[in-house]
Amino acid sequence: MNYTQILGLIAAILTTGANIPQAIKVIKTKSTKSLSAATYALLFAGMISWVIYGILRKDTPIILANAVAGSLCGIILFMKLFVKSKSG
Repeated sequence: MNYTQILGLIAAILTTGANIPQAIKVIKTKSTKSLSAATYALLFAGMISWVIYGILRKDTPIILANAVAGSLCGIILFMKLFVKSKSG
């Protein structure tokens, strides 16, 4: 594994993992009041675009990292748009 692959792996882990705390908090509290639907819609669209790009390039790490991150982002967006928040 060369340094660019290691850097790519670190980037994938960090960007994918960054969504985990927010998703857990939203699922536990059912509160999305302070979250921006527009931000999560754009993030979700971007991650889906990365998945498509990865598929076209046959790049499994891009596909997997963005599919996981996109799923977490999609859960947050779904809850923001369709689940009544406890705190408003």
